[in-house]
Amino acid sequence: MGSAIQLSFEEISLAISGFEILNRITFDAPRGDLLALIGPNGAGKTSLLNCISGIYHANKGKLHFGNLDLVGMKSHEVARIGIARTFQHAELFRHMTVLQNLLVGRHIMMKMALVSNGFFWRKTVKEEIIHREEVEKIVRFLELERYRKKIAGDLPYGIQKIVGLGRALAMNPEVLLLDEPSAGMNRQEKEDLARFILRIKYEKEITMIWVEHDMQLVGDLADQVVVLNFGIKIAEGRPDAVLRDKRVIEAYLGSSAVGEL
Repeated sequence: MGSAIQLSFEEISLAISGFEILNRITFDAPRGDLLALIGPNGAGKTSLLNCISGIYHANKGKLHFGNLDLVGMKSHEVARIGIARTFQHAELFRHMTVLQNLLVGRHIMMKMALVSNGFFWRKTVKEEIIHREEVEKIVRFLELERYRKKIAGDLPYGIQKIVGLGRALAMNPEVLLLDEPSAGMNRQEKEDLARFILRIKYEKEITMIWVEHDMQLVGDLADQVVVLNFGIKIAEGRPDAVLRDKRVIEAYLGSSAVGEL
């Protein structure tokens, strides 16, 4: 897709309580690309997303987003500059409706003080109308019309994951971090997710870093793939080449599988 670099990882290392989780991770995420981050369980994929979103702070290295270095920034600061994420579990407000959950994603753009939201002042009403209109666009984009007033906790898990994606989109991000969005989905739900991801890529032109275990989805959708194993980058490149890489096959299936190739 794009040629300009949106995110640049330079020697990112992370250790927690003396345990090394990431070791000198370096790669670039071009603007508008869908970059899949794969690797076996415990490889450090989610930890890397946490470093981007400010949940973790890298001990060494730089993480460039334009002219900014994200290392050391807090989560709310990262969100405000245009980086949103989904989580392995939907992490919705289960007692709230789908619409209400999506509106939560708009909070970083709300200009009126929270105290004013309890009163029907003209500016408050105007702002609420704007945010509700944006949320309705997301409802249509993700085909959630029949769920819009449903309580989130009552929805099938796959639909909850789509609502979580919608809440991230509600933040109007430049970069979207997807942490195992297909986990817990059946095949039809995964096909819908793939369609939405492609629409986000081509219609909204949002850069995505996507942690995923479904290799069929990765092979079909990703522009490039970065592979981690025990916190080390072992491969990087186009999906067709990376998924045939002997180091990648060994990391997933073991050395005996490589010998059978």
